[in-house]
Amino acid sequence: MSKRSVWMLLAIAVITVVPLLMGGKFEGADGEAAAIVENTEGFSQWFSPIWEPPSGEVASMLFALQAALGGLVLGYAIGRMHGRRPSDDQKDGAMAPRG
Repeated sequence: MSKRSVWMLLAIAVITVVPLLMGGKFEGADGEAAAIVENTEGFSQWFSPIWEPPSGEVASMLFALQAALGGLVLGYAIGRMHGRRPSDDQKDGAMAPRG
């Protein structure tokens, strides 16, 4: 393993571990923004949800499923585009060696 790889892995470890040791809350900005908007004078909700998940775990699972499906679609699209691109040998008109 090269020195560069070791330094990169060390940097990743530091970036991962330091925030965990700091002990801060890991909350998204969505909740804070919603609280500010809801406390604004004259606020009225335009729509209400059709269905709300029974728990936070179900909501997290649905979010992870959505991310996984999006990753699959994106990976499939990139793979298809890469497969359609002719190789360098085919561009030059030369036949690739068989072996």
